[in-house]
Amino acid sequence: MRRAIFPGSFDPITLGHVDIISRGVHLFDELVIAIGINADKKYMFSLEERKRFIEETFKDEPKIKVVTYKGLTVNFCKEIEANFILRGLRNPADFEFEKAIAHTNRKLTDIDTVFLLTSSGKSYISSSIVRDVARNNGDYTGLVPDAVRIL
Repeated sequence: MRRAIFPGSFDPITLGHVDIISRGVHLFDELVIAIGINADKKYMFSLEERKRFIEETFKDEPKIKVVTYKGLTVNFCKEIEANFILRGLRNPADFEFEKAIAHTNRKLTDIDTVFLLTSSGKSYISSSIVRDVARNNGDYTGLVPDAVRIL
């Protein structure tokens, strides 16, 4: 079975994430959206809210599972027997950052990272931009899936 994880904090999930997930799900038998838990990070949305946003967004896609995890992503991959990590790239800076992580992960395990370029119309969207727009009472609805449009 070709199982991949798509890790992130998803605070909140954006249309950029949805783009990568919607295209990536066709590459694998199962795609596990893995919400990382970092006790040192301050989130806008609770873990339960972030998980619910993703589950609602992909409720009609049987090949997608949504889980939470702590620790190193590669260790979680081993735990659930995932052979691939799926990552989205928005720009050259993302590539450099993600390349370093992929090389490190490959040094630690035999897990491959698969990169997909975010569609051009969504490449500017990031969770931090969405949070900033929402905090300042801006219209963020064109940046997130319907499940997040509750603020």
